[in-house]
Amino acid sequence: MASRLRYVPLGGLGEVGINMWALEWGNKLLVVDAGLMFPQEDMLGIDLVLPDISYLLAKGKEVMGIFLTHGHEDHIGGLPYALKKLNAPVFGTRLTLGLLKPKLREHRMLRESDLREVRVGDAVQLGPFRVETVAVCHSIPDAVGLSIETPVGRVVYTSDFKLDDAPPDGHPTDMERFRRIGDEGVLLLLSDSTNAERSGRSGSERDLHAPFERIFGEAPGRIIVANFASNIHRIQHLVRMAVQFERRVAVVGRSLQQNFKTARELGFLKVPEGLTIPLEEADRIAPSRLLLLTAGSQGEPMSALTRFAAQRHPVVNVRTGDWVVISARPIPGNERMVHQTVNNLYRHGARVFYSEVGNVHVTGHAQRDELREMLDAVRPRFFIPVHGEYRQLLQHSELAREAGIGEERVVVVEDGEAVELDAESIQRGEKVSTGLVFVDGLGVGDVEQVVLRDRRHLAEDGILVVTLALDRDTGSLRAGPDLLSRGVIEPELSKGLMADAKRAAMEAIRKMRETHADVNLLQEAIHDAVSKTVYKQTRRRPMVIPVVTEI
Repeated sequence: MASRLRYVPLGGLGEVGINMWALEWGNKLLVVDAGLMFPQEDMLGIDLVLPDISYLLAKGKEVMGIFLTHGHEDHIGGLPYALKKLNAPVFGTRLTLGLLKPKLREHRMLRESDLREVRVGDAVQLGPFRVETVAVCHSIPDAVGLSIETPVGRVVYTSDFKLDDAPPDGHPTDMERFRRIGDEGVLLLLSDSTNAERSGRSGSERDLHAPFERIFGEAPGRIIVANFASNIHRIQHLVRMAVQFERRVAVVGRSLQQNFKTARELGFLKVPEGLTIPLEEADRIAPSRLLLLTAGSQGEPMSALTRFAAQRHPVVNVRTGDWVVISARPIPGNERMVHQTVNNLYRHGARVFYSEVGNVHVTGHAQRDELREMLDAVRPRFFIPVHGEYRQLLQHSELAREAGIGEERVVVVEDGEAVELDAESIQRGEKVSTGLVFVDGLGVGDVEQVVLRDRRHLAEDGILVVTLALDRDTGSLRAGPDLLSRGVIEPELSKGLMADAKRAAMEAIRKMRETHADVNLLQEAIHDAVSKTVYKQTRRRPMVIPVVTEI
């Protein structure tokens, strides 16, 4: 039997999103979370990004269960894809499973999925692992951290958390329990690094009350608020404001409508009867009596807010006199898209409140003072910072050293860099295969880096197709070469260039004919000759594709 415990990060260490990791003892694995990430700007045409789970599928490995900590996309969004390959029970709290079910239904997997509800404070034995849920406060209710007893000691995972003494749902992070767990002794702490660069404290959802009250009190017309579709606390806050200021509420966007419905059905969102109206009826309500709740706070191209701002939404569009509140901070990499949306809103006469110009957002992640408090409560022997880009992981590791955890006991790793520990020691293990799996339309994983490279090439320099027909017997040119270009240069300007490229292709064919070379070599020669000519005249490198037909 193996005497070392292995921690395997599959996603979320080195980037924000796709949070997923596993603990391994012998051949038995416990998997925690299965997130997804939205594509970055250079991932052309990609819809979603998933972690690579091939390590979990290797021969001889047994996944005992998948534990979900809360219902955000970057922790549960990748699960339907993982369950298509992994047959394991899924554990989560009531709201987390409630938000997961529609996703599984969409993938036609709900019936065969083995979902098991756990309450805060429950403990579940899965092979060599005993998993206890601990209440944490985050921007979504029913969120938990995990305390996992293993044969060599206890592993504590904070998941996403913050310390807010009076959160909207009345369930703060249970620091009392974390302290008691610390007293009993903790081998390893894995703690949230998202805000490790930000000093002080994250503030409370209560801090938004005054700014929101001012906006609701002064707005002359419609109020539109965009936030994350899964930030149920914020949605509850806005529903209360709507009641206080006698505004009816319409919900825009599929993801938000789905979460609104689920949270309401499960009792996590209290909405008075008659407060909400169908989006189609929004125009019948006086603008000063209407609140629109929308998703799309990250400027996602197809989201409700982006279409609303560009006046391309089928039902509701921005108009002069609207007050728009973007109640979220841009995820790194999304700033440009968010600013584009803000520009469009301003362009059409709206007044906009966003993170740079109004206190309209409170983060759901602990900042440095709170992270330090967690370190002091749990007092682990070893520490690995999780969730964040490399600089955030590094900042958090320095905080751990300030808290008295020796340098040799703090390990900063990225996706795929396994760590092995026993009761006394920690060391880096072998690197396991991980990476990003791209979802494009219905295809999962069929777009590799090389495909993205080609897409970038096409996007940057265009394509040039050279077609010609050769006589099969004599090798002489029967037709062509004809050149067709897309995205290279304005056709009017390119007559001279195309003539030169055509000449270069003919010259290459003539030379190759003398050597009786095969078609592959001929294609290569045409490619090189045309590429060279185009580069010489334009300093551009379009993708050149020679098509040779033998007749």
